[in-house]
Amino acid sequence: MMHRLYLHIYLTVVASLALFVLVTGLMWRQLADVSPQSQALEIVTALAHTALPAAEPRAAQQAALEQLHVRARADLALFARDGSLLAAAGAPLPAPTRSGSGWSGGPTWAIRLPDGRMLVARLPGHARHPALGLFVVLGLIALAVAAGAYPVVRRLTRRLERLQASVEALGAGDLAARVTVEGRDEVSSLAQSFNRAAMRIEQLVGAHKSLLANASHELRSPLGRIRMGIAMLNADAKPPLRAELERDTAELDALIDEILLASRLDAVSEMEAREDIDLLALAAEECARIDATLDGKPVTLRGDRRLLRRLTRNMLENARHYGAGSPIEVRLREVAGERVELIVCDRGPGVPESERSRIFEPFYRPAGAREGGVGLGLSLVRQIAQRHGGDAQCLPREGGGACLRVELCRHQGEIT
Repeated sequence: MMHRLYLHIYLTVVASLALFVLVTGLMWRQLADVSPQSQALEIVTALAHTALPAAEPRAAQQAALEQLHVRARADLALFARDGSLLAAAGAPLPAPTRSGSGWSGGPTWAIRLPDGRMLVARLPGHARHPALGLFVVLGLIALAVAAGAYPVVRRLTRRLERLQASVEALGAGDLAARVTVEGRDEVSSLAQSFNRAAMRIEQLVGAHKSLLANASHELRSPLGRIRMGIAMLNADAKPPLRAELERDTAELDALIDEILLASRLDAVSEMEAREDIDLLALAAEECARIDATLDGKPVTLRGDRRLLRRLTRNMLENARHYGAGSPIEVRLREVAGERVELIVCDRGPGVPESERSRIFEPFYRPAGAREGGVGLGLSLVRQIAQRHGGDAQCLPREGGGACLRVELCRHQGEIT
């Protein structure tokens, strides 16, 4: 699970405010005994001692307590040193639970008189400890700061998220991805640097594609002259030499054709033509060229006929080249959903597990191979499969050999 930066920053601010409120409340609590309220309590204690008569008789204490109750409009109770009730006025009050003068819990005051008696009073309106008001004020401040900090922090990290999305788009092949530059801080500087780097990469890749396409096109002219020279060789020229020149020319011609197709696939994001194609009929035509067996049912697929023909032909040519003359078997079938599966199998030496994913790399040569493997055949197979919403993979075949498996989407119109 991804940890969002804005949550880290925001929670840090809120946690700092909460810690500040807690520490301030504890300090207030510790210093409450030496606060002005405690000094006022000492004065009230002296006045209460003067207003209340001595411990005896109780009737006099009751009368004095009732007079205080009327004047102060507070509930009062007077307790002896041993905790027994001497007099009371107003609502009943519990015996004090704390020695000395000060708070005895809730809105109740407990005042110890000099002679040991305890006067318990509940003030009008259920007055609260001053620290509670401080907690409320600090809590409101914390809420205000938290509410104000969230949009600021979110705005900062939202710009970083947009930058991340552009980086991912560039990595996925969208060379036109750019970031909107906002502000004049470090994030905006990073966005400007990304835009410059993306523009430079787009220019370099464009120049590379243009050079590759132009070079491939220009090679056509000397290749045509070589082919004409071979045709004009004297009849007494050595047949092996003529055959070797013709084979090399055909291989070079095929390589140029593959380079041009690869360049076109890189340069164009959409298929040049889309139509409904009977893939079984197309595969049957290609299998007939090399005498491969085909098993399957008619399947209609929407895509580029020329590209799908190249995909099928390259898979069959690969099986013929590495199959050591073994029969080539082709299977076509529908799989789950809108998927179509084309499999080409041979009985050749097979492909080691470590190289099954690498054989789809451009110009990859298998380990230990002296010839063959130079080209873009299987690389084009994967590119065309991806253009049709699928992918290609190499699988081992039971009993020896290898299978090339391509999965396509029946109604895929663009690269996925």
